[in-house]
Amino acid sequence: MSTVVKREATVHEFTKPIEVASRSRAELFFNRELGLLEFHGRVLEEAFDERNPLLERLKFLSIFSSNLDEFFMIRVSGLKEELEHEVETSPDGLTPAQQLAKCRERTLALIAEQSRCLREDVLPRLDETGISVVTYDSLSRHEKERLADYFVEKVLPVLTPLAVDPSHPFPYISPLSLNIGLIVNPPKNIKSITSRKLIDPRFVRIKVPSVLPRLVPVGASNSRFVLLEEIISANINALFPGMEPGPCHYFRVTRDADIDIREEEAEDLLSSIQEEVRQRRFGTPVRLEVSAGMPDEMIEYLVSSLNLAAEDVYKFDGPLNIQDLMSLYDQDRPDLKDAPFTPRTPEWFKAHKSIFDAIMERDRMLHHPYDTYACVTEFINQAVDDPDVMAIKICLYRTGPDSPIPPALIHAS
Repeated sequence: MSTVVKREATVHEFTKPIEVASRSRAELFFNRELGLLEFHGRVLEEAFDERNPLLERLKFLSIFSSNLDEFFMIRVSGLKEELEHEVETSPDGLTPAQQLAKCRERTLALIAEQSRCLREDVLPRLDETGISVVTYDSLSRHEKERLADYFVEKVLPVLTPLAVDPSHPFPYISPLSLNIGLIVNPPKNIKSITSRKLIDPRFVRIKVPSVLPRLVPVGASNSRFVLLEEIISANINALFPGMEPGPCHYFRVTRDADIDIREEEAEDLLSSIQEEVRQRRFGTPVRLEVSAGMPDEMIEYLVSSLNLAAEDVYKFDGPLNIQDLMSLYDQDRPDLKDAPFTPRTPEWFKAHKSIFDAIMERDRMLHHPYDTYACVTEFINQAVDDPDVMAIKICLYRTGPDSPIPPALIHAS
């Protein structure tokens, strides 16, 4: 019996390489862009995992949104550029158009799951714990009066409505900003036909100010919040006295942010990078996100004005720019977060005054986040102060606002 099993296994092992070799070259490759989307999908899965505390689940929803923004700014914009230049198929045999279609199909499924998780699971459960994001319509009269005062004092002075008419072209929409779109009509009581023609219905765009918190506290407890764009929409008449503003809808534009520098043609690489970064905010639009209730006529108008296509539009059944909801994570609720983690300090680090002495003895390996990152920052600080160090070469990627490394490198320079 054992001999038969062994023979079958041997035959199976000989046939596997023959089977693989008979496949086409393209079938041996995974698509790079679709693979990255699947990685983002695994990040999103963490938001569905009920073993994670609620605010951690919200964090994963936010990370997914941020990752998706970058995916469109870099990967999708790159595919669109390949489409324009008629680039050949990718190693897995897909054309740029086919890759864009598959990316859209997968993205639509992912954002639908993300919106459902936020709307039907995470936010309702947070509400049960005493942290609520409520709608403006659900507020009491007294609460609405308080927020009306907040609107007049804090919000109204920083709003700039931009109307589109023959003398005012469609405005520039900054990348990843949250915007309100609406149609403003002339008052019905204007009797003169000539006067009404002078005030035709106009599309108006209002940028939701980023200088103000997206989540506005409703009461003194700072545990109930309403979205800033809902406050603006509820008080929209104050921006258009004597006119008749229509319903407010929300949208967001993602632009190409890929930096393409031909180093051999750049006389000054630093100046070239600085110029590319300055121009990045004016990149070509690659995605339009809209609220679910936006009428088709307005979507078509935005698509046309931004020189996009219908397949570049993504509808959200819930708030746009979920990253802003991460301010809820600042709540002092350790019961809704992961337990604090303290990394260990390696024994060799504690036993040596100088890291240079430690690495002269032998190579040292650090395993982050389990080993403290202080080993790295201290190594850089010691190198900065050591007169025998001729150069510090480091790939600095995505530093946080409180990172100690850039100040150390500035001091070194």
